[in-house]
Amino acid sequence: MKKRETANKDQMRETKSKSKNVSVSVKSQKQKAVVKEVKPVEKEVKSLKEEDLLLDSGTDSDYDGDSLSGSLNSDDFDSDIFDSEDDGSQRETEDGDRESSKDEVHGIEGSDDNDDEGEQVDSENGEEDGSGDEGSEQDEVAEESDSSEDEVAPRNTVGDVPLEWYKDEKHIGYDITGKKITKKEKQDKLDSFLATMDDSKNWRKIYDEYNDEEVELTKEESKLIRRMLKGEAPHADFDPYTPYVDWFKWDDAIHPLSSAPEPKRRFIPSKWEAKKVVKYVRAIRKGLIKFDKPEEEPNVYLLWGDDSTSDQKSKHLTYIPPPKLKLPGHEESYNPSLEYIPTEEEKASYELMYEEDRPNFIPTSLSVMVNVFVHRFASLRSIPAYPNALKESFNRCLDLYLCPRVRKKRINIDPESLKPKLPSRKDLRPYPNSCYLEYKGHTGAVTSISTECSGQWIASGSTDGSVRLWEVETGRCLKIWQFDEAVKCVAWNPLSDFPILAVAMGRDLVILNTELGTDEEQKNIKDLLQLGDLPEPKAAVAAIVSWLPDELYGGIKIRHFKNISNIDWHRKGDYLSTVMASGETRGVVIHQISKKVTTKPYKIRGLPVSAVFHPSRSYLFIATKKNVRVYNLLTVDEPVKKLETGMREISSMAIHPGGDNLIVGSKEGKMCWFDMDLSSKPYKTLKNHPKDITNVAYHRSYPLFASSSEDSTAYVFHGKVFNDLNENPLIVPLEILRGHSSSNGGGVLDCKFHPRQPWLFTAGADSIIKLYCH
Repeated sequence: MKKRETANKDQMRETKSKSKNVSVSVKSQKQKAVVKEVKPVEKEVKSLKEEDLLLDSGTDSDYDGDSLSGSLNSDDFDSDIFDSEDDGSQRETEDGDRESSKDEVHGIEGSDDNDDEGEQVDSENGEEDGSGDEGSEQDEVAEESDSSEDEVAPRNTVGDVPLEWYKDEKHIGYDITGKKITKKEKQDKLDSFLATMDDSKNWRKIYDEYNDEEVELTKEESKLIRRMLKGEAPHADFDPYTPYVDWFKWDDAIHPLSSAPEPKRRFIPSKWEAKKVVKYVRAIRKGLIKFDKPEEEPNVYLLWGDDSTSDQKSKHLTYIPPPKLKLPGHEESYNPSLEYIPTEEEKASYELMYEEDRPNFIPTSLSVMVNVFVHRFASLRSIPAYPNALKESFNRCLDLYLCPRVRKKRINIDPESLKPKLPSRKDLRPYPNSCYLEYKGHTGAVTSISTECSGQWIASGSTDGSVRLWEVETGRCLKIWQFDEAVKCVAWNPLSDFPILAVAMGRDLVILNTELGTDEEQKNIKDLLQLGDLPEPKAAVAAIVSWLPDELYGGIKIRHFKNISNIDWHRKGDYLSTVMASGETRGVVIHQISKKVTTKPYKIRGLPVSAVFHPSRSYLFIATKKNVRVYNLLTVDEPVKKLETGMREISSMAIHPGGDNLIVGSKEGKMCWFDMDLSSKPYKTLKNHPKDITNVAYHRSYPLFASSSEDSTAYVFHGKVFNDLNENPLIVPLEILRGHSSSNGGGVLDCKFHPRQPWLFTAGADSIIKLYCH
């Protein structure tokens, strides 16, 4: 035993001296690489020096011989890995890398004490002659890295397999390459005790059962554990009592802050109130707190109903008492008279009746026994029990319980009374209802028609490029003007002294002389259509239009910068408005024929669709795709009024001869009637056409207005405007005019009323013009 102890002591001294020599050599090689890192933490190392010396010198009193049997995972602490002899050079290189990283972490603290901070080099690993330069570079990289990926992974890779399975085996598991990790030879308690006496850092070592190695805690880890045991913050840099920094600046603040953020207690239920409620609930359950019960009034009423219960009727207004049972009659007597006893024929008829229609009591003689029959008995004592008494009582209770008896007020309204009272169509005559005449001659679709102010002539334009002049009563075509482009719109001058015609095709607006009227009128027209010396237009107007002579028919040609979609004459016959749908802000211009001047009155908002002059006042109505704006011609200001249609896209509009009402047609088949004195919203919206509305028109003298659509129909309405401002306009649908062919798909493209008669002209895509009369 003594020889064994002396041998162990000699072996321990040799190992300790070798480890000290190796640590000194390694430190001398690494001190050069760590000089820069030592300077900034020199003061910290000096401050910790005395505490470390005290810990290393006399803290081994709590030593336990079995302290090495503890188990910790190597993921939590950096440790030196002691390999067995079976694992070759591969584990030696891994241990060398881990020792170098460990030297980087603890190299600064090891500069003061060789015994406490020197690297523990295993004699079996053979890493005494490591290269100093490469180690120093790796130390610097590891010192700068602060990633959790630099932690040493567990050497044992058995996963969740219990270690008890390897209890009787020579190995503890397998490394990452699949080789067996052999178990280390365990020392007995005496050898471990002797090793502990020579090693002053044994109290920091913990045995890792999973990897079969000893893990030595660093100074920083021991400090963290010591602070956590004291209940302090793990990191010494953390200050739990930092001074409060006020986020609000109180400089020159007279009044306190009024818009401070709400405290958290405003949004969290009060615990004190919850405890108080629980206390009251427990007191109520135990009977310590009692409440005065309200006196309940007896709600008792007769089940079978009673007319004398007036109080019941007052409480339940909708209550209906159940019907009373019929009092028994002579047929239900126990000894009825002979005349109440039915004959055999009557009994047979009862048998043929339905059970619910059959009488409950049928008196019979003593000789007949039927279940539902009541027998004739000589005395009251001989009457047996009634077999259906229980069934009838049950049915009576079901009637009282299930059958609803609630008084409901039924409003008897005749559906016809809900309809508005409209006058009869016979009382609204005359109005156009049948086709009287057809005007044929165009080869293309008739896009526009216009009537002369006297009603004798009508002009039409077509896609075949021709403009025709028709006599209304005979249907004779008087004159034809042929152009190279499709005619979009035609408009007759409203003055009878100037029978001239405005024709729009493409970008050109041509003023034609119809050669009607007297010689004096023709002379005035020729003088009017002479250009002569044109005034110089403004730069803004010159970019829009240019006045040119019409060499083909001797009229005036006004060329625009965009295609024309609509034209309209002023009531005085000297001004003409032109609409260019794609002209945007410059889409509406006004031409003065007498002075050969063009003016651009307003800056349009949106894409213009139509422009119409007021019949009696100096106003201009301009319709865009969504709204209608009213402008004053005497002032260049913002619009006087804006009418909101609420439609998808406006197609046409017309003004009542009185000037206070307006109808607007849309491309979704709807037509709106506006009473401009009433509101800027539609007074009535009529959904009459299934397809797009192409044009709407008012009659000049009769209370009529019409609409034409692509569905090859034209609707005629009665629209009377009263002189009394308190009375709303009367709108009555009158007639649906059909007759145009729908094979081309264009339908009715235009409609105009006769200026004096209740007649309606319709222009169809089938190249026919129809006249409808009453």
